[in-house]
Amino acid sequence: MKELALHIQDIAENSTRAGASLLEISILESSVNDTVTVLIEDNGCGMDDETMKKALDPFYTTKTVRRVGIGLSLFKQAAIQAAGSFEIDSKPGQGTSVRAIFQRSHVDRQPVGDMAGALVTLIMSNETMDIVYRHHIDDDKFVFDTRVIRMTLEDVSICEPAVLQFIRELVCDRQNLDDEIE
Repeated sequence: MKELALHIQDIAENSTRAGASLLEISILESSVNDTVTVLIEDNGCGMDDETMKKALDPFYTTKTVRRVGIGLSLFKQAAIQAAGSFEIDSKPGQGTSVRAIFQRSHVDRQPVGDMAGALVTLIMSNETMDIVYRHHIDDDKFVFDTRVIRMTLEDVSICEPAVLQFIRELVCDRQNLDDEIE
């Protein structure tokens, strides 16, 4: 995977399979600390300690479609290659939290990438899951919350093409602004 958005999307799809009703994605960039922190939290079924240890093994997966589960191990490798760290925490019945920290200025740090596309894909693949996306660059903060969109829409589906296009443009416009800030 060449960008963080693809890692985030892959891990978020695990949240969908875990039955999460709420997914929170935070990207926190600090020029002062020279870090990019990606935090993905869900309220899905969680994992016991044994499963959590296996989750980083690329040859372990709970998916029936394929026999490898390389998403978490690739995300961990991306963080380590960019002088960062990786941790996963999970409790059965409470959900899972994945945190990767990257050195922001590191030559091997992957770009954030197409978060607008990742979010739209996640919304389309699980219309009922609430998603909160935060992207902070120093003191500049952007928050997107599907619960707010749903309240505004009332009886209109969040998966309507016009709504998805609006979401894509909203996040994409923000991402373009973020690129200018950096």
